[in-house]
Amino acid sequence: MNPTIWISQTILFVKKELQRAEGGHDWWHIERVWIIARKIAATEEANLLIVELGALLHDIADSKFHQGDETLGPQKARQFLQSIHVDEDIIFQVEQIIRNISFKGGNFEIGFNSSELNIVQDADRLDAMGAIGIARTFHYGGFKNREIYNPDIQPQLHQNREQYKASTAPTINHFYEKLLQLRDRMNTQTGKRMAEQRHQFMEEYLEQFFSEIEGNR
Repeated sequence: MNPTIWISQTILFVKKELQRAEGGHDWWHIERVWIIARKIAATEEANLLIVELGALLHDIADSKFHQGDETLGPQKARQFLQSIHVDEDIIFQVEQIIRNISFKGGNFEIGFNSSELNIVQDADRLDAMGAIGIARTFHYGGFKNREIYNPDIQPQLHQNREQYKASTAPTINHFYEKLLQLRDRMNTQTGKRMAEQRHQFMEEYLEQFFSEIEGNR
């Protein structure tokens, strides 16, 4: 089958699956990651089809919304790609992107490396930064009914992925526990360049946030 048809069928599948998703992990997040991934891929040596399918399917069953089950996403992606007769070697690569893309506290060894994973991971991390990243962070915090800020609960750099996933800390802590770490964890030169401005915007936002907090005391 023509790869263009695979992409169009995948878009329809993802839109249907995520039509009731939390606003920070819905189709519009997927579309942004897909667009950024293609932009980065244009500057890297990579299989564009794997990049696009990986970007489109990377959050098809995010474990945060499925009782922490990290096997469901790769499984669901595999079943769909098999149903549209995608080649097995491509399916394997997409599965590995989904398995290894997440931050999960940043303190774990990934068991797979590829240019395609690096690209999709950078694209996903870029969408967690800057103005969009800030909006997504507070939206998810509200979705989980978390405090915005609590001076008695300090940010923690989690020692393992289990601690990171179990955290119920105030939303502002997430900037320090993840978002501000992303710039230095980018894989590609294009990703690093794009991350700089978004990182700076988040720092400026936090400066304003704490200025207002202090001004109210």
